[in-house]
Amino acid sequence: MNILVVGATGTLGRQIVFIAIDKGYKVKCLVRDFTKASFLKEWGAELVYADLTKKDTLPQALKGVSVVIDASTTRINEFYNMEKIEKDAKIALIKASEVAGVKKFIFFSVINAKQYTDLPLLKFKYEIEQYLETYSELNYTIFCLVGFFQGIINQYAIPILENQPIIITSRENFISYIDARDVAKICLASINLPIFRKKNFNLWGPKSWTAEEIIELCYRFSGQKAKTLYIPFSLIKAFRYITSLFEWTWNISNMLAFIEIFIFANQLTGNSDYLYKICNISDISNLDKYLKEYFDKVLRKIQELNYDKLRLKKK
Repeated sequence: MNILVVGATGTLGRQIVFIAIDKGYKVKCLVRDFTKASFLKEWGAELVYADLTKKDTLPQALKGVSVVIDASTTRINEFYNMEKIEKDAKIALIKASEVAGVKKFIFFSVINAKQYTDLPLLKFKYEIEQYLETYSELNYTIFCLVGFFQGIINQYAIPILENQPIIITSRENFISYIDARDVAKICLASINLPIFRKKNFNLWGPKSWTAEEIIELCYRFSGQKAKTLYIPFSLIKAFRYITSLFEWTWNISNMLAFIEIFIFANQLTGNSDYLYKICNISDISNLDKYLKEYFDKVLRKIQELNYDKLRLKKK
């Protein structure tokens, strides 16, 4: 079975590629820049050129493909072109997959996207959900996500190690973060399970966390206190409104809207235990262990570098 992964260099995409190859699948990765994707080729994937915004490049990339997994999403520097990338290009990919005879199409959206259609990215994600459910003949599965363990590293762990402040708002919700590796496992298991046919599933991590609880975990494993910067929620809303008025600050406005979602969402917690059982996945990652392994690795590397510097000084 040949799998085409779109967005293969991203946080989730690379995990899907790695695990799929490990399971014996033949994996093709749709890429625009072969240099940035060279590590995927080293893993054993085939790199094929295509640009989602150029319809004529898709048929060749889809040749011989049984399963399409779309793990792509708009980058921060592409917000200005979001509708073309997140809506028009995705619909083009779906239509091209139908023509190519693809047997399974997997799409990743955001939990509760339909509640936040004032935010362009979530609006387009939800519209693609609706397109698959209403118009497409493909055997699709939609997985809706909220946040990865991997994102916590940039948001919390690295600022703590670099003695930089972490922004915390006056209102904090519990969020069920999930390891991208577990999402990849469920995604690949769903390919051959009938229960996933033409269905939409929310994927949650095993436990819900607040920002302060995550900061406490980082302190426990790193031994470094975090600098926290509290910002009133009302200030974020006001600044988002101001930045939405000018085209050159739309990127900032969109990023602030994401922060609003995490603060104000009614439900960013849930339980996916039944999906793990259906997919026969028992080794579910937990955030405690994930962060401990990260800090152990980083602190060990820092010690080694400090030792090397000391040795060079002595010489």
